[in-house]
Amino acid sequence: MVQEQAASEQIDVEDLGTSVLEDEIEVLRAERDDMRDKFMRALADAENSRKRADRDRREAEQYGSTRLARDLLPVFDNLNRALNAVGDEQRSNAAALIEGVELTLRELTTVMTRHGMKPIAPAIGEMFDPQLHQAMFEAPVEGTKAGQIIQMMTEGFMLHDRLLRPAQVGVSSTPG
Repeated sequence: MVQEQAASEQIDVEDLGTSVLEDEIEVLRAERDDMRDKFMRALADAENSRKRADRDRREAEQYGSTRLARDLLPVFDNLNRALNAVGDEQRSNAAALIEGVELTLRELTTVMTRHGMKPIAPAIGEMFDPQLHQAMFEAPVEGTKAGQIIQMMTEGFMLHDRLLRPAQVGVSSTPG
């Protein structure tokens, strides 16, 4: 009978030890799962940071020259105005000078294009787009619909896919 009691106590101790071990295993599993979750979040944060830095670097490359590009636009406009103001008489008298201005404008346009600047030059009759155009005036013109461009005053420009300057246009109002 003493042996039976000792065996019974031994089984209880083993059950108690197994229970404690199982509890410890559960605690360790929960801790492991928590650590795995933290590790996966840290990996995701690192990946997001890498992507953000990569995007910021690309944007700096593409749009870092925005101020310089805006500063070049008046030069472009003035060269265009100079060429548009030249009459036939002046063209024959100062052919070399006018050719130099034309070459300068062509070179400036080439450089602007090489650096991602694209002109926005809407044709007369196109519909006004507030995302690309700036209405400078509105006037009723026979044979047009409201919202059609009736005059382009100044070309606009895009820098890659961002608007640098809208094209300045005149827009038809409802013809009276």
